[in-house]
Amino acid sequence: MKLCSVFGAMNQTTIAKAVSLEGIGLHTGVRVSLTLKPAPENTGYVFIRTDLDDFEIPASVEYISHCSYATTLLRKGVIISTCEHLLSALRGAGVDNCFIELDNIELPILDGSSEGFIELIKQAGIKTQQAPKRFLKVLKRIEVVEGDRKITIEPWDKFEIDCKIDFPHPLIGQQTYRFQALNGNFEREIASARTFGFLSEVEKLRAANLALGGSLENAIVLTESGMLNKEPLRFKDEFVRHKILDIIGDFALLGMPILGKITAEKSGHALHALLMTRLLKDESAWEIITSNRACV
Repeated sequence: MKLCSVFGAMNQTTIAKAVSLEGIGLHTGVRVSLTLKPAPENTGYVFIRTDLDDFEIPASVEYISHCSYATTLLRKGVIISTCEHLLSALRGAGVDNCFIELDNIELPILDGSSEGFIELIKQAGIKTQQAPKRFLKVLKRIEVVEGDRKITIEPWDKFEIDCKIDFPHPLIGQQTYRFQALNGNFEREIASARTFGFLSEVEKLRAANLALGGSLENAIVLTESGMLNKEPLRFKDEFVRHKILDIIGDFALLGMPILGKITAEKSGHALHALLMTRLLKDESAWEIITSNRACV
C-alpha cells in the first residue's frame, strides 16, 4: 500500500492563524492562557513560556521529566506539564508544525479530553506548506514489559493502536479498542474521550499537590459502584478510548507521524516514555522517510 493512499495530503501543515483560549491546570489548579500560532516547516511542536521571557521547550522525548499522572517536559529547570491532550489533538488533526504559547506551568485541562483543542484548531484552520511530510517508520519490534503491563511498537504500513485496559470496576472491566489513523477519524472516535480517576485516590493526589484543579467538569470521577458525574459516558468504552488519546499525545513527542503499530496493555505515560526512549536508542529500529519518497 502506498503511503499517499493512507494519509491523503502529503505536505507538511501548520495552523492558518493564531488562536487562543484560557483554562485551569488539572494538577496545579492555576489559571493559564494558551495561544497556538503558525510555525515554519520542519519546526514540529514547540512550547513557549511567555511568562519566562519566551523560553522554548520543544515537544521532544529528550525533555520528558516525569510521567506519574501526566506527561511533563523539563528543560533547564523550566517545566511544561500535562501536555498530552493538546499534542494528541494536534497530531490527530494532522497539524505538523505549531508554536504553543502559555503563561504558566501547566496546559489547561478543559473538559478532560482533546475536544476543546480540536475545536480551537478548527477555528484556526489548517494551512498546507511546501515541504513534504516526514514520517518515523518503524523497522523492527521494540517491547517494554513491567509485570502485567506492556507496550510494543512494530513495523506497519500505517499508524495503528491496539489498546487493552483492565480495571476492577463495574463501568470499566476489560476494554479493548483498535484505532487506525484514517480519514480524520480521531475527532469522531477519540477526541472527546475524557480523563478519569477514582474518588478513593483524590485525597492521596491532593495530599501530593496533584489534581488541585480537578472537578466533575474536567474528569470522570469513579466511585466504588458508579460515577459522580451527572453527564453520561460519551462512549460505552470511553475509558480505553481516552487511553488511546494519551498514547497518541505521548508518541507525538517523537516529532513526526509514525508508520507503525502500537499494542498496549495496561500501559501508562511512564511505559510510553520508556518505549520511545528504547526505540530511538536503537538506530536500526527506525528511519525517517518523506512523503515524496513514499509516493513515487
